[in-house]
This record gives sequence, C-alpha cells and structure tokens, in this order.
Amino acid sequence: MTTPLWRLLVTPPAGGAWNMAVDEAIAVHAGRGDVPPTLRFYQWQPACVSLGRHQPLADIDMARCAALGYDLVRRPTGGRAILHTDELTYSVAGPQDDPALAGAVLDSYLRLSQGLLAGLERLGLRVAKAPPTNRATADAGPVCFEVPSAYEIVAGGRKLVGSAQSRRKGWVLQHGTLPLMGDITRLVDTLALDDEAQRAHLREDLADRATTVEAVLGRHVGFDEAAVALRAGFEDTLGIRLEEGHLTDGELAVAAELEREVYAASDWTSKF
Repeated sequence: MTTPLWRLLVTPPAGGAWNMAVDEAIAVHAGRGDVPPTLRFYQWQPACVSLGRHQPLADIDMARCAALGYDLVRRPTGGRAILHTDELTYSVAGPQDDPALAGAVLDSYLRLSQGLLAGLERLGLRVAKAPPTNRATADAGPVCFEVPSAYEIVAGGRKLVGSAQSRRKGWVLQHGTLPLMGDITRLVDTLALDDEAQRAHLREDLADRATTVEAVLGRHVGFDEAAVALRAGFEDTLGIRLEEGHLTDGELAVAAELEREVYAASDWTSKF
C-alpha cells in the first residue's frame, strides 16, 4: 500500500493578513486537487492579535493594541482572540474526503490532535487531549487560551495548543498555535475591559489556565526544533509522508487577492 504524500511548507514570518490569506489559498487549491494536502508551519511578524471569525471587534482595545505594536486580523476560523508571538503556528489543509480530514469536524479534530500529541511527546512533554465534551459556551470570554475545547492539547491541566477549523467548498482548513515561550498573559493588555482590576483578574486567571512549552519543560524550545518534532508526529499518526515544497504561483496569486480583498480590509476586520 502506497503511503499518502502530503506537502510540507515552512514559510517565512509574515503579517497577520498575509498568513491568513496563505492558509485559505492553500486550502482552496488543496481542496480541488491542484496541490497535495498540506501541513504548514509559520510565524508572525509583527506580533499579531487574531480574532475568531465571529468574535466582536469590540473585544479589542484598538488603541492599546496599536500602542503595543501589534497587528490585528480576523481569522477564517472560529474561536476567540490569540496573541501570536513567540510561537509556532501550524495549519493543515486538504480536501474533505481525505482520510485524515473526512467525517465530522470532531472526527478530524481527533486525528489531527493525535499528530500534535505525538510531536509534543517527542519534545519530552507530557500532554493530553481535552475531553470531547468540552465546548465553548455562548458566554465564553474573549481569550482563546482561557478554556480548552474538545481534543485541544493540555499539559499539567493547562491549555497548550489552541486550534480551530473551517470547512467550505470541498476543503478543510485547521490551524492552531503552540506558544513556545514568554508571558502567556500578554494578550490581556489588548482587551477592552471595564477597569484595571478586571484586567489584573483576567491576567491571573489566564496564567492559571494556559501555559507554554518552555514553562512546562523548563528549557527553551525553538521554532525549528518544534517543527521537526511536529512533522514526525503527523507523519507517524496520520500514516503520511511529508515532502518539503513551496507555494505555487496560483496559490500566491490567490493569497495576494485574499490579503487585499479580505484579510487586510477593514470591512472584514470590523465585520462583527
């Protein structure tokens, strides 16, 4: 039996609008079979706050965000706000009938979570999946890492990897973030809150509920080391072979259009 071939992309650090545009462009092309299913690893420059697809923009204090030098983008996937800095971000994109992505949302979430778990264990982390009963509620707070959703990754009871998925027009896109180091509570400085007491309380709460690779392991793990481990984890658990590749001219053209018309456009950012 032939091992399915997927493409691996490790792209340079980029702004929030470009990163989201590239993820969707890959999904569009992979969904119609122009490129293989793709695992992508990337970073953000400058640091960026990303909102979930339907999250109110009012959750963010725009002036504070700008003063801190953070970019702002709305994701094509759900969930709550994330500050992307000092991290590895992954994305998986492919057709809905691919064995790794087929079925209901939680079916594919579980398969991809197994790949994340296997990769993180290669780094020496003791990790587990949040139970499938975990769900974001209607009154969930503005912070993604506050509570793990179904099959998201926890370490020592704290959320370590947050992921979100979108399914449209024959394709699946799942992406998520692995904080490698730094102060996990920095996002709180960008939120629109009633007073500083509330900000202090939320910061303390987030510190209790979320963590980073460095905090768990007690050692520095860089982007490259994490990417190597996660690549192996996905290959082992999904039964695939990853071959390094590059974005095609078609993907770059679609990404440029999506960046301009959607992800960098104020109409999209302020949609909710």
